[in-house]
Amino acid sequence: MATKLYVGGLPYSTQEGALKELFAQAGNVVSAVIIMDKMSGRSKGFGFVEMATNDEAQKAISMFNDQEFEGRKLTVNEARPMEARPPRSGGNDRGGYGSNGGGRREY
Repeated sequence: MATKLYVGGLPYSTQEGALKELFAQAGNVVSAVIIMDKMSGRSKGFGFVEMATNDEAQKAISMFNDQEFEGRKLTVNEARPMEARPPRSGGNDRGGYGSNGGGRREY
């Protein structure tokens, strides 16, 4: 069964191919994904690598955790399930009624 690893501390210039190639040294890489910022399109400096077996995942952790890669120290550990987050508001906290707070004013 495949094991997903969290990889933090990635240089912002790292491409998914380079990440996959690095972790291939520890075994069969099922997938490698770098998380990108939706607004800027830049890397957020972390990603996930899925190794084919738990043994290969443990080998990757021991090989790469706290090791330097392209000038930055990596953090590698088993990924935890994503936690549910509360829904985000639109940012203006005005309830979606426009700039005057909504409603008619009685004079």
